[in-house]
Parts: sequence; structure tokens; C-alpha cells
Amino acid sequence: MPLVKVGDQRAEVESRIGDPVHGRPSSKDVYNTTPMLVISYTPDDRVELVEVAYSGDGGEQAFFDGVQLTYRFLDEVIADLTAKGYTSIPSDIGFTFHAGFAVWSMGSLWARDLDPDAGEDDERSIVEGVSVAPFAYWDESEVEG
Repeated sequence: MPLVKVGDQRAEVESRIGDPVHGRPSSKDVYNTTPMLVISYTPDDRVELVEVAYSGDGGEQAFFDGVQLTYRFLDEVIADLTAKGYTSIPSDIGFTFHAGFAVWSMGSLWARDLDPDAGEDDERSIVEGVSVAPFAYWDESEVEG
């Protein structure tokens, strides 16, 4: 059984993974899981969005259909998913997939984190996280294309 699914009740989630790290529940809570989860809840305490953070070198990463999503170069992730037939729309920080997830980079990692031979000016983005929700969750005004 997955740790959390969109639509789950907060009580169900917390019975499986424990309380949020900051204690008092809010509309967006962080959980001490591996990889770390950030869960957004609706006003009636249902899971609306699940964000999965990268774990770094050697840590647990997020996968979808056999493709490692986090802690890889964004262009490689997109190429692998496109080759499997998944379609997406670019956003200002990554790509939103019609299958119900987005991969993104906030620019806190640089190419040398994955490729020791990368130059100082290498601008390749590294996927730092995955957001999971139905495609309709993302407001079309926030997604280019």
C-alpha cells in the first residue's frame, strides 16, 4: 500500500507515516519520510497534492514507470518519459505531465552535483522534486504552452 494517495484523509495518512515534523497540522505539512514528503490538504483534510523531495546521492529517489525522476538531469528525465509515451507541458520550473505529476527544479543544485566533469557554466537543471496531483490541479495560467 502506498504511504499516501491524493484523496486520502489526513487521519489515514498520519496513521501510516506519523505526525508532521512541525507538530501542529496545517494545510501544508512536512513529514519525516525517506524521501521526505510535503503534503497539501484541502479544508476538509483530504490530500490534494503530494510533493516528493530528492534525497541526494545514494538516498531514496522518486520513480515512475521504471524511470528515476529525482536527482537526475531534467532533460534526461524528460527524454526517458517522452520515450515511454508520456506527454507534458513546460512550466517555469520544470514540466507538468498529463499523467498527473510534475517534475521541477528550484535551481539549488548544480550540474557538478551529478557530473564531476561539468564546467562552472553548465546550466543543466537537476530534478529536485516531484509533485503528484491530477493534471487539472495545475492552473493553466501557471503552465506555458
